[in-house]
This record gives sequence, structure tokens and C-alpha cells, in this order.
Amino acid sequence: MGTGNDTSGDTRTMKASEFKAKCLQLMDELADSGGEIVITKNGKPVSRMVPYWERPKSLFGVDQGRMKIVADIISPMDVEWEAETNPDRVLNP
Repeated sequence: MGTGNDTSGDTRTMKASEFKAKCLQLMDELADSGGEIVITKNGKPVSRMVPYWERPKSLFGVDQGRMKIVADIISPMDVEWEAETNPDRVLNP
């Protein structure tokens, strides 16, 4: 845990009075960068502010298990595109 306004790590501490003055700005910072802030009163930790969602280390696979393929997505569809039937209309609407 850091001390003062140390921003070198993921955690920093802050007096409640300073937190009160900068609360909205700190919410935006944490949403963008992650990390956490420990809020102190009379030098003792009383609360911890963390982002609601944890930022993934990589976006690769972030939606794994959330989607389901229900049809063949590789084979061509049996649909005729307007560009194939009337190329002049597509170029000159």
C-alpha cells in the first residue's frame, strides 16, 4: 500500500478530506486506469475505492462463453446482393 498520493503502484492512500474534494475526478481515474484508493481518517484506513469492473490484461478471449454460433458462418449464404445484380446503381445512386 502506498502512502500519501503515491501513484507508483496500484494502490494509493488519501485523507478523507482530500478524497471528498476530488471524489468525482478519482472515480474517472480509477475507471480508466484501475488500481485502488484507500481512504483514511485520523491516519487509519476506513474505506477502499476500486473500479466496479476489473480491466482485463488482454482483450483476446474477453467474450469467451458469452456467444453461441447457431448456424454455419463459413459457407456462403444463398442471397443475391444488389451490387452483383445492378453494379451501376451502387456506383451512381
